[in-house]
Amino acid sequence: QVQLVESGGGLVQAGGSLRLSCAASENIFSANDMAWYRQAPGKQRELVAAVTTGSSTNYADSVKGRFTISRDVAKNTVYLQMNNLKPEDTAVYYCNAPYGRFVRYTWGQGTQVTVSS
Repeated sequence: QVQLVESGGGLVQAGGSLRLSCAASENIFSANDMAWYRQAPGKQRELVAAVTTGSSTNYADSVKGRFTISRDVAKNTVYLQMNNLKPEDTAVYYCNAPYGRFVRYTWGQGTQVTVSS
């Protein structure tokens, strides 16, 4: 069973930056589109950014111009560079492989991002 491990979260002031990492226990990135999701308290999990196997990217409108998704297939890692963070970015961030309306793998524990105003 593939395990996804997210890291890099923390507490940051508004306007600051963080870089999240997602490592997989198997080499899944070369064969799958990958995405970052987030879930804020009391809200549904939402897709934030995605990268295809062809390296095309797309972003939620709320993060366009501020977040950048990338991946390193050789390291089995996907990254999310987050700049100009806002308090509304506060959430637990997860990675997974989107599959239609679903995801391919069991969710990891996520990494908490807290942005103070």
